[in-house]
Amino acid sequence: MSAVENLLGVLALEQLEVNLFRGRSPQTGWQRVFGGQVVGQALVAATRTVDGPPPHSLHGYFMRPGDPAAPIIYEVDRIRDGRSFVTRRVVAIQHGHAIFSMSASFHRDEEGYEHQMDMPDVPQPDQLPTEQALKETLMPTMPRAIRSYFEQERPIELRHVDPMRYIDGKPRDPHQSVWIRTTGPLPDDPAIHQCVLAYASDMTLLDAALVAHGESVFSADIQAASLDHALWFHRPFRADGWLLYTQDSPFAGGARGFTRGRIYAESGELVASVAQEGLIRRRTK
Repeated sequence: MSAVENLLGVLALEQLEVNLFRGRSPQTGWQRVFGGQVVGQALVAATRTVDGPPPHSLHGYFMRPGDPAAPIIYEVDRIRDGRSFVTRRVVAIQHGHAIFSMSASFHRDEEGYEHQMDMPDVPQPDQLPTEQALKETLMPTMPRAIRSYFEQERPIELRHVDPMRYIDGKPRDPHQSVWIRTTGPLPDDPAIHQCVLAYASDMTLLDAALVAHGESVFSADIQAASLDHALWFHRPFRADGWLLYTQDSPFAGGARGFTRGRIYAESGELVASVAQEGLIRRRTK
């Protein structure tokens, strides 16, 4: 299967009972489950229990690293079914312990005031080198961890506005932008696009905190992990079309980095916002 087909398979949870679902992890050799996968699967589980309104926000906490060799059980608590808003709580369980918990809110469409922050002026994706071009040009000079990451076929294509930040190790202002999209077409179901974006929203975000220090999540002396994750959906979008993920980090300290993200469609419409705090601990011998 292609990487996108495999991702859709990962998001296609098995229903065990009315509010109980089972998910699997791709066998890619990683020692722990990718956080975006758990967020995406938890949103799938919550969405399966809601009839009608789409999700507009989710807030989750990572409590234990996930084991990719074991299935993940998602238990949904139907907290409230209102006329305008629906609330769900999801707990992801492995080996008898919670590894992730999430609250999600669903909202029926309403008319209201509208405004948004403008999309940054950055090069368009067709003006940036493709991942294949970067692989051919830069992979021989990449550290082993980064090279092994780029060697794999992945469901999300990334085009960094500043790809050299992973190579030269120079500190920069704590913000970055990257274009993202799936590497293949997705079905038309809007819920799938939301769950795929939930999966992708955990990618590259902690690097917005590390870029100020000339480091990345691939650095050998950095132990990095997502601690919590919040995502707000603003407008409909397609995750198989280019989306600009612009990120910044207002603060880092106490071995934690706080990061924010805004996700724009190519048209300039703000379609989603993200916030996350993550562990960025310097390893000691």
